[in-house]
Amino acid sequence: MAFNWYPGHMAKARRTMTEDIKLIDIIVELVDARAPFSTRNPDIESLGAGKERIIVLNKADLAEESITRDWITHYTEDGLYTLALNSKDKSGMQSVLKTIDEAAGKKRERDLKRGIKNRPVRLMVAGIPNVGKSTFINALCKKNVAKTGNKPGVTKGKQWISVRRGVDLMDTPGILWPRIDDLNSQINLALIGSMNDEAINRDDLLTELIRVLNSKAQSVLQERYGIDQNDDTAVFIEKVAKSRSMMKSGGLFDTERALEYLFTAFRGGELGRITLETP
Repeated sequence: MAFNWYPGHMAKARRTMTEDIKLIDIIVELVDARAPFSTRNPDIESLGAGKERIIVLNKADLAEESITRDWITHYTEDGLYTLALNSKDKSGMQSVLKTIDEAAGKKRERDLKRGIKNRPVRLMVAGIPNVGKSTFINALCKKNVAKTGNKPGVTKGKQWISVRRGVDLMDTPGILWPRIDDLNSQINLALIGSMNDEAINRDDLLTELIRVLNSKAQSVLQERYGIDQNDDTAVFIEKVAKSRSMMKSGGLFDTERALEYLFTAFRGGELGRITLETP
């Protein structure tokens, strides 16, 4: 089934973005390195036609390195400037600035031919919710200029930010496209926290998470929780609860707490580096 999740502020943000993008030289699009396909927004793809593009595979510390390299090759071959980083590690920002300079080369050449000197390069940082845009902006600008949070929809309005002399940046709220038809994208977005958990049936989401963990993190499951690959969902969650001493009155396992813990551990990388999509 197609899923529609388009809050009012996102619809307004898209309309505003349509106008603002006329002012922009380069679009910096952040995607989650664990799900680069699902976290790319086709709205940004169409709105940014004709603009220089930089794809930032953010949260690369949570993704499998070899697959991230494959994604970099994939997007580079498509003619997009591409790099991977963890925005919380500010040392990666020098690579971002170098890439911005490379992407701005044609624009600066055009300005010089027209006799325009010292006109700032204008960037737009865009991406769907919870891909780390605000953390990225704060690291790039070396100061806290954008609000951060671990829930979709923290950034509410447009901001102009000076990155350095000659480079200005426009922040935009994260936006999802109005209709998500692909079931795998729906699930992947929910798994990594780019959609509210309530958007997908919780049991279905848990089943998919367990499938991913059994495929990608079996040794961790066995070592930490004593989980066998053949354990059904109920046994799986009970073993997690038991290993974490999550009990309710009457000696029953607190499976709801165990479930919340499991999702948090996965999203935070505690169960290892896991990528959900390959090129």
